[in-house]
Amino acid sequence: MGDAILTVDLFGDVTTLPSGRRGRPSHRWSQSASDRVVLGLAMGYKPAEIAAGLGISLPTLRKYYFSELKRADMQRMRFELWRMEVLAREGNKGNVGALKELEKIKASRDRHLAEQRLKDEEADTPEILGKKEQARLDAQKALDDPDLKPGWTH
Repeated sequence: MGDAILTVDLFGDVTTLPSGRRGRPSHRWSQSASDRVVLGLAMGYKPAEIAAGLGISLPTLRKYYFSELKRADMQRMRFELWRMEVLAREGNKGNVGALKELEKIKASRDRHLAEQRLKDEEADTPEILGKKEQARLDAQKALDDPDLKPGWTH
């Protein structure tokens, strides 16, 4: 049995052809697979889905792509910033479609920020109670206030 034969698959990853030995060939880290992990995280895929897409087990994904998974929460924002950078470069070259897409992103972001401000304002606004509910709460407060309790006991 000689050394394993390396080849490139349809997606450009270096893969190992069967060597005649039993078991799955060991995984080899590649930049393209790492990029796919980052892109999958940016698109909201779960690690198990990414592992399946790469044809590896979840433990193998965690072993070889630990640093990418560790930063999963920021991959979406990294992708959006990269996308805007590419669109801005294309817009500077005169690509009107890229400028329109940038404007859509800006409008979407503005809408998101406005919605967030409204939610924050609603959270700060005290709940308005009806007369009966307010009277019930006031009565409960009076019963709980030691200064307002009568001097007699049962």
